[in-house]
Amino acid sequence: MIRHILLIKFKDSAEHSQVDDLKGLFDEMPNKVDGVVSVEWGINDSPEEKNKGYTHSVLMTFSDEEGRQNYLPHPEHEALKDVFRPLLEDIVVFDYQI
Repeated sequence: MIRHILLIKFKDSAEHSQVDDLKGLFDEMPNKVDGVVSVEWGINDSPEEKNKGYTHSVLMTFSDEEGRQNYLPHPEHEALKDVFRPLLEDIVVFDYQI
């Protein structure tokens, strides 16, 4: 399995409803893309204040390398990016094998 972590900093202009719509697109990925096992969405609530402006996270689990390679060019991922990119100030992407 592969974990795919996104740490997200949205633009100040991103509206709450747009972020909610984006969350819905992420939530649907396991139903739409073979190899995406699960998706978790989180909002930072750490009292340590070390998030450097990153307010949201997405934790995706891929079944294996084949699942990740299926997701990356998948039309559903491309459609998600079309919604995501205009809202995005910055992002950190980090993958690891479990």
